[in-house]
Amino acid sequence: MTSPYTLVFDLDGTLVDTAPDLITALNHVLTREGLPPVPMASARNMIGAGARRLLERGLEAEGRTVSPADMDRLTADFIAYYADNIAAESRPFEGLEAALDLLAAQGHRLAVCTNKLEWLSKRLLDQLGLSRRFAAICGADTFGVQKPDPAIFRETVARAGGQVSASIMVGDAGTDVGVARRAGVPVIGVSFGYTDVPIADLKPDRLIHHMRDLPGAAHSLMLACASSRP
Repeated sequence: MTSPYTLVFDLDGTLVDTAPDLITALNHVLTREGLPPVPMASARNMIGAGARRLLERGLEAEGRTVSPADMDRLTADFIAYYADNIAAESRPFEGLEAALDLLAAQGHRLAVCTNKLEWLSKRLLDQLGLSRRFAAICGADTFGVQKPDPAIFRETVARAGGQVSASIMVGDAGTDVGVARRAGVPVIGVSFGYTDVPIADLKPDRLIHHMRDLPGAAHSLMLACASSRP
């Protein structure tokens, strides 16, 4: 047995396959601007740094740049459309709920730390019936910093009632590995998310290919951490 831990999850590409709705919102804005839509396959790896960066990447893919004022307008339009259609096609990854049930039954705290806006994150998780599982849901605007700044991780753990020294990050991209390394905590990478650099290349402490493997990976990390302590 191990002492209770706080498992901190990224959202897009880790807990939920949000790509269909995010890319639909992106293409809604691009099409309205007279630009061709971005194919789903290539757009998946644009996700993960927030709405504004997703739009910037979508525009860059078409060789287009806009003024800061226009980017503000496009970002607001994107968020408005996305908020109204946030769970049209987004679904939890297979095996997620069973994995969370097992971890919760073992006494571990669960939290969300995402570069998505907090209110959008809560709206999505509410509509998917997942919010109640998490002791804290924190986004890019919650503390004024984004991943990989370690402050967002530390504050998320604190809000969940946990201790950073007994916590694990779970994510799909460089920002997740980066925030874990900077906070001095282990990280589990998931191979099914959104990243322009393969998650294996970022060398997370554990790598899983299905959510069914999450509890085992977390347990092995907890044991490794316990054995390394004096």
